[in-house]
Amino acid sequence: MAARRLGRGLEALIHGPEKADLGRPGVTGIPIENIVANPLQPRKDGLDEKSLEELIASIKQKGVITPITVRQDEDNFILIAGERRLRASKLAGLKQIPGYVVTISDESEMMEIALIENIQRENLNPIDEAEGYAILQSKFNRSQSDIANAVGKKRVTISNALRLLKLPGDIKNSLRDKKISAGHGRAILMIKTIPGMMKLYKIIIGKDLSVRAAEAIAKGISTKQSKRSSRKSPGTNSQIRSVENELITVLGTKVRLHYSKKGGKIEIQFFSDDDLDRVLDLLRSIE
Repeated sequence: MAARRLGRGLEALIHGPEKADLGRPGVTGIPIENIVANPLQPRKDGLDEKSLEELIASIKQKGVITPITVRQDEDNFILIAGERRLRASKLAGLKQIPGYVVTISDESEMMEIALIENIQRENLNPIDEAEGYAILQSKFNRSQSDIANAVGKKRVTISNALRLLKLPGDIKNSLRDKKISAGHGRAILMIKTIPGMMKLYKIIIGKDLSVRAAEAIAKGISTKQSKRSSRKSPGTNSQIRSVENELITVLGTKVRLHYSKKGGKIEIQFFSDDDLDRVLDLLRSIE
């Protein structure tokens, strides 16, 4: 039932304006003091103070552009979507906020709408977003295609987001805190072992690597010895790989060692002029 209702869009749930419509169909002016928090809020991280201050300034100047979404519960209204807008409006001194009042039959339906509304409209971090998708899958039996249609994204985007939940806890916390991006997380997932993941994660943090550089290192760690470097040489394959991995760790980029009977060469990969400057600075610092 909930899935079919959501498929018709939010408009199917909105009451007609019983109070001031604030110039928009379905929008009602809601007293802020009567709005209570949603216990099913998918956002788990704190609100970014800087962006919150910017939103407060915008609301003071132009008002609340996008209405919040609430469910009426006797004399109060339960917030479904718009936590940042509500918080900023309170701090901006507003007594009333524009909102859509939706008709919802039970808590499970409210949770589903809250998740979809927040994923669509709020700046969730990658892990909170992925956990929202996972709840829609497990609790409401929604397929990845269903979720993609509901939030207006491609199915592969949903799939990539869900994969981030396979990362170790420390790495997921960094994604929550936005210390690394979802692209970094996907690069780390190219490595199959937890120790390998943690090793690459520490390199990314320590050297402030770009996503592309992290992907290159992940490929270097996870791929088998290429045919080109597997030819018989003064060093064994495992020794060559060990030296390559050490150079990758030091330089923060993909490195290939090529042996020959007369010696060999080291191939260092870079992805931009800035990346080349970074590698050169590292090499110059080695005494």
